[in-house]
Amino acid sequence: MPLTDAQIRNATAHGKPSTLFDGGGLYLLVQQSGSKWWRLKYRMHGKQKLLSLGVYPAVSVRKARESREDARKLLGQGIDPSQARKDEKASSKAARGNSFAALAEAWYSRKASEWAPSTAAKARTYLDRDLIPALGDRPMAEIRRRDLIEVLALIEQRGALDVAKKCREWLSGIFRYALVAEVIEANPATDLHIVAAAAPATRHYPHLPESELPDFLHALDNYGGDPGTVKAIKLLLLTGCRPGELRGGCWDEVDLDTATWTIPAARMKMRRDHVIPLPAQAVELLNEQSALTGHRTLLFSNRDKPLLPISENTMGVAINRMGYKGRQTAHGFRHLLSTALNERGYNRDWIERQLSHGDDNAIRAVYNKAEYVDQRRDMMQTWADHLDALRRGANVVPLRRG
Repeated sequence: MPLTDAQIRNATAHGKPSTLFDGGGLYLLVQQSGSKWWRLKYRMHGKQKLLSLGVYPAVSVRKARESREDARKLLGQGIDPSQARKDEKASSKAARGNSFAALAEAWYSRKASEWAPSTAAKARTYLDRDLIPALGDRPMAEIRRRDLIEVLALIEQRGALDVAKKCREWLSGIFRYALVAEVIEANPATDLHIVAAAAPATRHYPHLPESELPDFLHALDNYGGDPGTVKAIKLLLLTGCRPGELRGGCWDEVDLDTATWTIPAARMKMRRDHVIPLPAQAVELLNEQSALTGHRTLLFSNRDKPLLPISENTMGVAINRMGYKGRQTAHGFRHLLSTALNERGYNRDWIERQLSHGDDNAIRAVYNKAEYVDQRRDMMQTWADHLDALRRGANVVPLRRG
């Protein structure tokens, strides 16, 4: 007789496992521990075989009977249910290995070591936020260009056009990786820029005209906030480095005796060492900062968590509180410096190397490896002296170099 739920619920084993048969080879194995396992006996090519169908009550008697019927259908087609299950698991495992998530992780692991930490962190964030949740479980070979366009459109709809641009680049890289790995035969991530949302006109980081520098310098000197933040802002003005490069700056990169700060390639956007000659004012500033953080790793460490750098918002918040919100940003000092030095007629190569810019001309960039350290040292010392003169009330006259 077929089993009832009451029989199954009340079944117990005394001394040894007991067996309750439901018919058609299906039975319930009741263990002494109280666990109850569904089993199916069947014959294949004259041999008796056994198939596990799950544990009661997770697998109800109705579900167990459905599994029995599925197995009998396979037997009717000459297919061994046990082997069919093994094949399905192998296929599922292969599918997971060829999924977007698996290939994206493999691609990321290979690329992350080549990137600056900030780039790797950015890629990780948007893989986890946008790309893997949307495409993760899907086999790479089944993903079409329209699927990628839909994912990118969602990013564009929230106004994150720069993120969408980077995601297009990352998708292209992931699918190229899959192509080389012979997981796919064609790359659906090509030419996605053709249907990308139009980017708004480029907006440069807000920065003051040089004529407003005296008031800004006075406001900075009189700022009542954290002294370390003031020094960090001044160092941006004195060197033209990127805020992220300054935040990650370490004492072992700085040689105050030779007045040189060498940022290793691993921390640079352009992936090459960057030598920054320090004017006398920057050396004095860092000597003062050394008394506060010289025993730590970082030049400017987080006040509450000294092993971490200052927040990326720290300098921006200070500038806003000084009354320059929307008019000057931490990154904007680079634009201010570039404008001022170009107006003075300094050699373009010196300025671009000071700012660690890439060269628009690829051939020129390959052959132009000169650091121009001595020339840049004189240039930046003149700039630092000019800032001191502005503090003293000198007129702003962007004189041309002779």
